Amino acid sequence: MRRKILAMLLTVVMLMGLMVPAFAAEEGSNLTGKTVILHTNDVHGNIKEYAKVAALRQEFEDRGAGVVLVDAGDFCQGSVYVSVSKGADAITMMNAAGYDLATLGNHEFDYGSEQLWNNLKNARFPVICANVMNDAGELYCPATIVGELTSGRKIGFVGLDTPEAQTKANPALLKGVNFLAEEKMFEATRKCVNELRDPQKGGCDLVIALAHLGVDSSSEPNRSYDLLKNVEGIDFVIDGHSHTVMEQGVNGEPIQSSGAHLENVGVIVIDDATAKIEDHYLVPIWHKENKKVVYDYTKEDPDVAAVAQKIMDRIDAEYGKVFAKTEVDLNGERDPGNRTEETNLGDLITDSMMWAIQKNEGSLKVDKDHVVALTNGGGIRASVAAGDITKTDVNTVLPFGNTVAVVYVTGNELLEALEASTQDTPKSIGAFPQVSGIDFSIDTTKAYDKTAETYPGSTYHGPNTIQRVKINSINGAPFHPEDTYAVITNNFVAAGGDTYYAFAAAKEQFDTGLPLDEVLMEYITEQLKGVVGKEYEKPQGRIHVVTEATPNPSQPDETVPDSSEAPTTEPETTEPETKPTQPETKPTQPQKPNSDNPKTGDSGVMIPVVICTLALCAFAVVYKKEGKQI
Repeated sequence: MRRKILAMLLTVVMLMGLMVPAFAAEEGSNLTGKTVILHTNDVHGNIKEYAKVAALRQEFEDRGAGVVLVDAGDFCQGSVYVSVSKGADAITMMNAAGYDLATLGNHEFDYGSEQLWNNLKNARFPVICANVMNDAGELYCPATIVGELTSGRKIGFVGLDTPEAQTKANPALLKGVNFLAEEKMFEATRKCVNELRDPQKGGCDLVIALAHLGVDSSSEPNRSYDLLKNVEGIDFVIDGHSHTVMEQGVNGEPIQSSGAHLENVGVIVIDDATAKIEDHYLVPIWHKENKKVVYDYTKEDPDVAAVAQKIMDRIDAEYGKVFAKTEVDLNGERDPGNRTEETNLGDLITDSMMWAIQKNEGSLKVDKDHVVALTNGGGIRASVAAGDITKTDVNTVLPFGNTVAVVYVTGNELLEALEASTQDTPKSIGAFPQVSGIDFSIDTTKAYDKTAETYPGSTYHGPNTIQRVKINSINGAPFHPEDTYAVITNNFVAAGGDTYYAFAAAKEQFDTGLPLDEVLMEYITEQLKGVVGKEYEKPQGRIHVVTEATPNPSQPDETVPDSSEAPTTEPETTEPETKPTQPETKPTQPQKPNSDNPKTGDSGVMIPVVICTLALCAFAVVYKKEGKQI
């Protein structure tokens, strides 16, 4: 089956450097004396493809390489196949695929820290993270881990999670969990790197950061770029969080990221004798053509595939039944999409929230013309193509298990929330509000007037003044800043998730306990009679984003991007008559995934070949007790 190179347990740190596709030109070459790191990130519950990861690992081992399989976070959430078990089935799949090491992503905390620690007790691989602590300042996970090559040289890994997890997971579920950010995170990483490099301690020749930080501008100053600028001694960064497909940074920084949903697997080739990185690149696993999944890599490990199928069959038996239809594509894209502009799916979800609360007279303390609904665009995770709708589809769109909550705020507090949640617009921001019952404009030609300090327990700055947002009307009536409004939202936003501190600070709110996914399904079946019709073909014109190129905010953008998502359910596969053309050169710029085209990186398929004598690098792990065992 496969050989484990890491004899694992605990310790601290990860990073590394250099890039080029020399290996691609030598597919099938003997890799004896080499260690290959295979890396994934932001898998988000696409469990079917783990069988391909395991098969790819076996190919490299058959060529004589010692293989280390690592993940850079966000494996516990994203599809119904992992969300129903609150992340436990993700660990089952990673065990089956033979992962050797992982770090935490922000979505690992979606079901609460207690659930996460319980899940990790079943992991047959260590999890490292240097910047997640309890109130006493103790690490929840070891910060670093050290491995030894066949030559005796050592590699050190340091793990890091985005400080945005503090507000990107439900704050109510993160009590007692603290994320070091900016200089505190850099200082903790410096300490780890120095200890890894110290001949009397780690004695590492190579240091790699296994980081869930990302490169998006909205994550500044906590990106992988910022890490490299502020911490010396890191050779390479295996990155996650921003879903970026990249083999190096915009200025050649040693950062590699495989995108999301196992669309690619990252490869780093290390020479054991010198502990130097000889090569690094991405192996494409799948892409989309005309909205259909096309596999670039088709091999699968049958044992891993069987474990995935067992999980999918169990879930499909409950969630796979068709309960409704949609006549239109419902846009669940990120950017452009729910994090940048109004979408028809955002309209549908917030309309369902309004309907669920207002259908019962007397549920609210204010008149109906003072009620709005709002959900964060980052909470909408997938598109729904025209056709049948199953419970699996809805759970994939809304995988977090959120409930519907109501917050009472003044008009001024509502303005603050909208101003803060659109601070990066027209750039992508997870807080971007999808709404019902409100018409507002965002003037992106004006600068966001941010406060000097961030919101408490957040990486986001609130607004000093309202410069960009104007509320045009509430339910067709004039907006009054001093009036009290009821905001129907989800419990994540109500607790101050993302940028919504104004809601968390509100004097009055309550949680209805109604699951948001069930509210959406009931709205479709009861109010829409089981059919999402042409009335949702385009956005309703509730949000007007003003840019230099769009001087007239009164005309809503009626363009709906093509819907696409990762093949988190059994994909409809088609083998193209001819394979995608192999690019002559590799891109040097990070790129966002384009679901209708092959992903950035080598577009070749890994070809099995020279069966070499398997010489596995004994990767003995040196343990370091840097915090609590998980």
